[in-house]
Parts: sequence; structure tokens; C-alpha cells
Amino acid sequence: MKSRFHCCATCEHFRIEKQKEASKRIYCKRLGFDTKPTYQFDCWEPKERVKKSMKKEESRRV
Repeated sequence: MKSRFHCCATCEHFRIEKQKEASKRIYCKRLGFDTKPTYQFDCWEPKERVKKSMKKEESRRV
């Protein structure tokens, strides 16, 4: 399911966790490793709101 929406920040497994002080950890909950919002992986599973946006965009193309 590749699309212009495909990136870690739109995946249901994407997490941002506050650390001590002002730092934060950005990671994939499913894979367990650090990531960045713009990274792309084949295991991508879009968040529900992203799925809706993708369907809406697809219906406009038809």
C-alpha cells in the first residue's frame, strides 16, 4: 500500500516518548528501534485517519 502518505509518522506503530529533561525518543513500537517521521518501511500500517484520507483521495481520482 504505497502512497504519498507512506512514512513512519503516519503509521499506527509510530511513537514519541518524552524522556527526562527536554529530550524525546521517536521509535517504532512494533519493531522497537528508533526512527524518524519521514522514514519508510514495508511494514507500514497507516493510522485510521490516514486510511480515511487515502480513500478520500482515491475516490477523487476516479
